[in-house]
Amino acid sequence: MADAQAREKILGAFLTLLAEKRFERIELSEVAQLANVSLADLRGEFGSTFDMVAAFFRETDKKVLSGGEQLKLDPELGDVSARDRLFEVLMRRFEALAPYREAIRSLYKSARTSPQLAMGLNKLAVRSQQWMLSSAGVGSSGLIGGMRAQALAGFFARATQTWLDDDDPGLARTMAALDRQLETAERLAGFAREMCRFVPGCRPRRRANRDEAFPEDPNAPVAV
Repeated sequence: MADAQAREKILGAFLTLLAEKRFERIELSEVAQLANVSLADLRGEFGSTFDMVAAFFRETDKKVLSGGEQLKLDPELGDVSARDRLFEVLMRRFEALAPYREAIRSLYKSARTSPQLAMGLNKLAVRSQQWMLSSAGVGSSGLIGGMRAQALAGFFARATQTWLDDDDPGLARTMAALDRQLETAERLAGFAREMCRFVPGCRPRRRANRDEAFPEDPNAPVAV
C-alpha cells in the first residue's frame, strides 16, 4: 500500500509539473521535491519521466475499463453497433482525462517538436486503444487488431485536438469531432474491404455489424 501511495503522489506531482512546463524541461529532482519523496524512492518507482507518462496511460486505461463492463453487460445495449460502442468508450476516456487537460496540451506541444517522444507516445496510445477496442467488444488481437488500434489512436488524437479547446461542459464539439472520426474510420474500413478483393491471399470476412478493421494511418498524430 505504501508503494501504491508513493506512486500516486509521484504521478500526481509529475502531472502538475507537466501542466506548467514542457515535458523535456521537467527534472527528476523537481518531481521528487513536489511529491515529497527522496530521489532514491523516486527511482524505486519510476525509471524516467517517460515511465511516468506510461503510468498515466495505464491509469487512464484502468479508469475507462472499470466503467466499461457495465456497457458490455447492459442488455439494452446488446444491439448497439461497434461504432457506437467505441464512441461511448472513447467519450468515457475523455471524461477520465478531463482533470489533466493542461498536462495533455503540454505533452502534445512537446511531441510536435520531438520525433522520439512522438513515436514513444504513439506506441503507448496504440496499446491503450487495443484495450479500448476490447472494452467496446471489437477484436484487438493479431495483425488486424494492431491495425485497428493504430488507426483508432490516430482518429482519437484528432478528436483530442478539438477536446483540448472545447469549453462546453457538454463537450458538444468533441462529440461531433469524435463522431466524424469514427465515421471516417468506418468508411475507410469499407474501402479496405473492397481493395482486398484484388489482393491475392486477402480474404475479407463477412460481418453482420461494424466490427471491421480500421486501416493503418502512417501519419497519425499522438493520442492519449
